Amino acid sequence: MRIRTIALLLAASAGIPALMAPAQAQNVRGLGVETNARTEVAMLQRNDRRADRGERRGNRNGQAQQRGRNQQAVQRSNGNRAQRQERRGDNRQVQQQRRQNVGQQQQRRADRTQNRQQSRFDNRQNQRQAQRNVNRRDARQDNRQDRRWDRRDNRRDARQDNRQDRRWDRRDNRRDARQDNRQDRRWDRRDNRRDARQDNRQDRRWDRRDNRRDARRDNRQWNRGWRNDRRYNWRDYRQHNRNAYRLGRYYAPYNGYRYRRFNVGLYLGSAFYGSRYWINDPWAYRLPAAHGPYRWIRYYDDVLLIDVRNGYVVDVIYDFFW
Repeated sequence: MRIRTIALLLAASAGIPALMAPAQAQNVRGLGVETNARTEVAMLQRNDRRADRGERRGNRNGQAQQRGRNQQAVQRSNGNRAQRQERRGDNRQVQQQRRQNVGQQQQRRADRTQNRQQSRFDNRQNQRQAQRNVNRRDARQDNRQDRRWDRRDNRRDARQDNRQDRRWDRRDNRRDARQDNRQDRRWDRRDNRRDARQDNRQDRRWDRRDNRRDARRDNRQWNRGWRNDRRYNWRDYRQHNRNAYRLGRYYAPYNGYRYRRFNVGLYLGSAFYGSRYWINDPWAYRLPAAHGPYRWIRYYDDVLLIDVRNGYVVDVIYDFFW
């Protein structure tokens, strides 16, 4: 706007001399006006230059402020960038820590899983080994029991054969004795009938006494056929009632005494079949009741049937208790 005003003034000042040429008579007043116009134009130009310089200064100040703002913005941007980078670094560290924690947790889980599997494997191995040991022990016990029964059967058969032979021998001896007596009686009758009758009476008396003694002995004879009676199947009963056959440690009546195996027909010392060794309730162990002078006693892990009058061993069961 100012530039346009200055241009119009200059155009007016340039056109004033042309207008004043025809009227030179009026030069005095026209020159004054021209001078004033030029002065005003110069002042206007100066003012415009000052305004331009002020505007440029304002522009420079504005640019300086803008540069300051830009620098502050750059600084803020750099600070924000540094903070963002720092946060990113922190986030990366946190993520790495989380990854490490996750890795450690996975490792611990894997270790626990491996430990569980190893423990289960060890338990299974131990159970299998224990079962094998039990099976082997049972097999050994069965084999031992079978061998014992075989030996017992053989001994029983041998004893029965010996008894039978002794009975037949006694019968033969008695028969021979009677025959001899008869022969003697015949000769005695010929020689001295009186002596023969007395001898015959005396012999008949002794024969009757022997027969009575043998009868009483047979009546007192223990029947070992009780093992064939199902009521006394103590093996099956012990198999299902093991604790009943665990009586604890056996204390011998003498210090330093060691186990000695007794068979039927031997004699046991009286200290070994005292009342504290008696089995008062044989049925609790599925044994037959002992009658007369017989008593079931415990001898270490064996069971013996004893004649308490003289300690004669009538019957034996080895390894009866555990």
